[in-house]
Amino acid sequence: MKKILVVVDYQKDFVNGSLGFDKAVTLEKGIYQKIKQYKQNSDEVVFTFDTHDDNYLQTQEGRNLPVPHCLRNTEGWDLYGEIADLCDETSKRFKKITFGSLELADYLTSKNYASVELIGVVSNICVISNAIIAKAALPEAEIIVDASCTASFDESLNQKALDVMQGMQIKVINR
Repeated sequence: MKKILVVVDYQKDFVNGSLGFDKAVTLEKGIYQKIKQYKQNSDEVVFTFDTHDDNYLQTQEGRNLPVPHCLRNTEGWDLYGEIADLCDETSKRFKKITFGSLELADYLTSKNYASVELIGVVSNICVISNAIIAKAALPEAEIIVDASCTASFDESLNQKALDVMQGMQIKVINR
């Protein structure tokens, strides 16, 4: 069975930077172990990078969330902690200017995975967006979100996002 792990936006600005939150820091060990497990099984691991430019505050997202973050090629844009060590020059990366990645959808479709697992942050924004995109790209694949490896700055929104994903036939594990 062809499997892929999508690590969503586990970047410094979302963990301990401008939009960081305590729960995001605690995810590092679980995310690290999940990536190692996939790599040991010779399954693919890819990474999404929230990516903004200097004009961020003039974009629709910037007007609604006026906190500059994940500016291209800044320290806050980099992956957090030991996760950065697991993303080498051979790792597939998806730079995305909004919550979900259409490039990721195209990639998933072209590879025809049987299983797509998503982990990372923020559960109620980018994780849910990319999980729904994966479900649309591969409607017969098993789409999984590991609740122990995702979080939100707002626990109520985290739980609601997990509920919505379950309602969309996305398998939520370790809840």
